[in-house]
Amino acid sequence: MNIVFQGMTKTGKEIIIRYPEEGDVENMANFINTISDEKTFITYQGEHETLKSEGKYLKERLKDIINKKVVHLLAFYKDELIGASDLKMEEKVEKHVGVFELIVSKNFRGEGIGKMLMQLVEKEAKKNIPDLKIATLQVYSTNGIARDLYKKMGFAEYGVLPEGIGRLGKFEDSVLMYKKI
Repeated sequence: MNIVFQGMTKTGKEIIIRYPEEGDVENMANFINTISDEKTFITYQGEHETLKSEGKYLKERLKDIINKKVVHLLAFYKDELIGASDLKMEEKVEKHVGVFELIVSKNFRGEGIGKMLMQLVEKEAKKNIPDLKIATLQVYSTNGIARDLYKKMGFAEYGVLPEGIGRLGKFEDSVLMYKKI
């Protein structure tokens, strides 16, 4: 088990943050499907992954981690997957750019897990991905909590795609952010 953090959240819950393993497929599928059902500020808006599709995704992810194209970390409270974050490298002329993503379970938001995941993903990426020079992300314009966190973590806005993201049957602006690493 490749653990990168073991400690407490702001409210004293003991968590472990580690790289994924083959045996995580069921936890990962349940996690993304639960978050998707919330129709919150993520790409998934009610769609579900099967164990087969999540297994295929995990297999590719593990290969990309070995090939230094991705850093992917999972946060667990007891045996429950409560957060995930990754940085996936682009290719060819953008091979120095990594795309950052972050998700934290509803019942664990506000406990500092997102900030921890961001810090650890960046630290692991600096250590394991030699080509990384810039991290980018996209965030819903209406997600003020995430935008504030990203700014505190050193990301700056560089553009807005009007009505670039769909959510709850409407379109919202997509805010594009970056950070030099």
